[in-house]
Amino acid sequence: MSIISVVIPILNEADNIRELYKRLALTFSGMGAAYEIIFVDDGSTDDSLHEIKLLSSADHHIRYLSFTRNFGHQIAIHAGIEHCTGDLMVIMDGDLQDPPEMIPSMVKKMEEHYEVVYATRKERKEESLLKRFTASLFYRIMNRISDTEIPVDTGDFRIITAQVAEQLKIMKDRHKFIRGEVSWTGFKQASIEYDREGRRSGKTNFSYRRMLSFAIDGITGYSNAPLKFATICGLLISIFSFLLIIYVLFSKLFLHEDLNGVTTILIAVLFLGGIQLLSIGIIGEYISRINEQTRQRPLYIIRESNAKS
Repeated sequence: MSIISVVIPILNEADNIRELYKRLALTFSGMGAAYEIIFVDDGSTDDSLHEIKLLSSADHHIRYLSFTRNFGHQIAIHAGIEHCTGDLMVIMDGDLQDPPEMIPSMVKKMEEHYEVVYATRKERKEESLLKRFTASLFYRIMNRISDTEIPVDTGDFRIITAQVAEQLKIMKDRHKFIRGEVSWTGFKQASIEYDREGRRSGKTNFSYRRMLSFAIDGITGYSNAPLKFATICGLLISIFSFLLIIYVLFSKLFLHEDLNGVTTILIAVLFLGGIQLLSIGIIGEYISRINEQTRQRPLYIIRESNAKS
């Protein structure tokens, strides 16, 4: 019988952990499956780690990793995958928005010879219209500018085989984008739909600032389109400037007109300066990621753990 590992990144979810554990235990009991649950404490400042330790002392199915600080949601998932021992691995969040009761359906779908089954959000309860719009816009832009197609309206809630997990372990990108990595591997994927519930307790740790950072990581990690955009802008402006020079010379030599205008010059300078700064910023984002990658610092540091390495 296959062993199912469940990887759950945790950041200040003390009020949700016990309920999540109960629902997971009940789900696996109904399946009659062997399992392990790996909680990855990503630098929580509440009692999350204490709750996890209490559960692990009472149930041998519970494993945990505790980081020295907050290294990020995606890196926490990667760390959990590195410490899994199962034949199948479920990735889910710890806020109860990803229902554990979906796992049997996902496992059943895997039996149709798929290597990845991801959950597609049919309904997103308690999420603002702005958040739904920006999320939808991000994935549609990503799929237009990237060679890696990422399913729309999906998060990290999915189940993968050990073979897929082995490939994810090899990828040491500092700016992790797990759903992009899974799609990039090219393994056979399928989806099942579900209604995403609202948070049972607490507030989301995924602010708009983090969403923007996450989007930048995804775009710069899987597309060179921003660099091409900067190149095209530079080319178009160069052509425009060349044509403008010809026009000025023609007006001066043949029409005997003097072209004056401080406002026109100021607008041109500001426009060109803005394009240059934008281009430098885009290039800087890529260079920054190259710089961080070459330092070869560990992706995360574990303070304590009872998981197998």
